[in-house]
Amino acid sequence: MPQVLPFPPGTRAATLIRREKRFLVQVAFAEAKEPLWVHTNNSGSMLGLIRPGLAAFVSPAPNPKRKLPFTLEAVEAGSGYCCVNTQVPNRMLAFAYEHGLIPELRTATSMRPEARAGESRLDARFETAQGPLWVECKNVTLAEDGVGLFPDARTERGKKHLEELMRLAAQGARVATFYLVTRRDAACFGPAWCVDEDYARTFHAALAAGVMAWPWLAEVDASGVRLSRRLPVVGEDAGG
Repeated sequence: MPQVLPFPPGTRAATLIRREKRFLVQVAFAEAKEPLWVHTNNSGSMLGLIRPGLAAFVSPAPNPKRKLPFTLEAVEAGSGYCCVNTQVPNRMLAFAYEHGLIPELRTATSMRPEARAGESRLDARFETAQGPLWVECKNVTLAEDGVGLFPDARTERGKKHLEELMRLAAQGARVATFYLVTRRDAACFGPAWCVDEDYARTFHAALAAGVMAWPWLAEVDASGVRLSRRLPVVGEDAGG
């Protein structure tokens, strides 16, 4: 799969210093005398990823008048980089659909982002010969003992998304959750019981109810994000 989802133009290297107030991260540029505060849209803990001295990539804000001129895109993790921008899984899903990278989407004829389903919105609705296919996207930044884990912080919203997918599955719809795993040390995927037991229980209930889990390993470097391979789900059939 040679196709790469590129980082925004102007993305540059930086060095992490610290995180503050959830959405603020301080970084340093090699050529700058003073550190700079940048924005992160990741409300999770980013456990183990925000440490002084780690390398990072930041992208310029689309609006040059924004108070924080850069957004944190990726952070050094082991032998590679981990994507921490929570918008990237949605972008990757659209990119993968356009380039035929995910087998289940190759026969889809259209994609509608942010599609309304009942009282909530899901990240995408695809039209296929078998009817609509609903997909919710999640960003996986946590890994332990070779297992990519989601979430990295308690998420009532994530649980509600699974419940909405289960409701649609009960009505006969095809539904899936796309987990973008950008940890090179992950060989498989599973819910993070140690972080959010409610989400983990709902995840396994969702699989039993017909919700498909699509965990995909992706590699991250200065050029962007590249899908690598589908990961197995720990201890359960991932649906089909």
